[in-house]
Amino acid sequence: MFDVKVPELAESISEGTVAQWLKKEGDKVVKGEDIVELETDKVNIEISAERDGILKNIKVEPGDTVAVGDVIASIVDGDGSAAETESKPEEKPAAEEKADPAQKQEQSSEKAVAEEEDTKASDRPIASPAARKLAREKGIDLSEVSSRDPLGRVRTEDVKRHAEGGSSEKAASSSKPAASTSQQQKTAEPVNPEKPVERVKMSRRRQTIAKRLVEAQQTAAMLTTFNEVDMTAINEVRARRKDKFYEQNGVKLGYMSFFTKAVVGALKKFPAINAEIQGDEMVLKKFYDIGIAVGAEEGLVVPVVRNADRLSFAGIEKEIGNLAEKARNKKLSLEDLQGGSFTITNGGIFGSMLSTPILNAPQVGILGMHTIQWRPVAIDKERMENRPMMYIALSYDHRIVDGKEAVSFLTTIKSLLEDPESLLLEG
Repeated sequence: MFDVKVPELAESISEGTVAQWLKKEGDKVVKGEDIVELETDKVNIEISAERDGILKNIKVEPGDTVAVGDVIASIVDGDGSAAETESKPEEKPAAEEKADPAQKQEQSSEKAVAEEEDTKASDRPIASPAARKLAREKGIDLSEVSSRDPLGRVRTEDVKRHAEGGSSEKAASSSKPAASTSQQQKTAEPVNPEKPVERVKMSRRRQTIAKRLVEAQQTAAMLTTFNEVDMTAINEVRARRKDKFYEQNGVKLGYMSFFTKAVVGALKKFPAINAEIQGDEMVLKKFYDIGIAVGAEEGLVVPVVRNADRLSFAGIEKEIGNLAEKARNKKLSLEDLQGGSFTITNGGIFGSMLSTPILNAPQVGILGMHTIQWRPVAIDKERMENRPMMYIALSYDHRIVDGKEAVSFLTTIKSLLEDPESLLLEG
């Protein structure tokens, strides 16, 4: 029999949540075949079988938390011989059959005690291993924990909820007669049938996103400045070059390559925005790894386009397309998400007209793109024209970026975008 253990995940990740089992107990597995998917703070990771055999003894269920090194299942030989060996009863030695009456009486009493314990065990509530472990740590009797699982299985969230309400329940029980379990549930959480609610536990990644966003707002002196860009020139270039560009490169000429190039050009002029704070020092980065925020099913992720300053328009579009595809298919690796120096987020694809993006810590700057809208624009004192306009926003950490730098940075981006040919001259 071979134990299936949670492998080393990454330097900064010590545990994960079981997202789903890709194989059922009793299924035949082949070495290298994925058998379970774990959700970590950043990416989903598949654990593969390290040998051929039959999957047995699944110890955890979707939603359970597991740590590196935990045994979560077993793999036995394909013919099931290992399982048969374990379940086969041991043969009684001949001497045992000739035991004296006193010894037989002692054995029968021991058997009765064992049967009584088995009966008690059969009355135990059904609970996941993680829930049992948490209950032991908190000194909670599982029989007192109410479950919201349709099958009555107690999970870790049920134990946590019981623990959080335990002190108030104990105080109440000391001052008034004990109430039934159903009455306690109604007291703890009134239910109005006319206003139904549904409780959905946040995924591990959603919890991490929430934590990081709050930390960013609490630790940085965040400020946002705005400007608007006339997209006429970029639209004309795209309309004129899109067919030949696709024919030559096999990828569409989108807006993101223009914005990425403009951001790199502006960062070179204002290096403090391509930095981070470490203690009492500013770390000025001499590379341009640009994070592109992508809305995935599990939440926002920010894969990184490496060395964007060295890539052509086609190279940037291809890399963004590859990262977006990996995000949709849950194939992003930790390497894809680490080490960005500045971030671009495009709320315009969802119709956002204006927003204040939150910093992607420890970065000190993030650019927000928005939807393109036709608006009347004053060309000069005499003329007005309808132009495709986009609001852009720069959120920055005021601890090391002054307002003058931030406004000048955004103005530089505006100038580069409104004169797209200048992007080719930025070196």
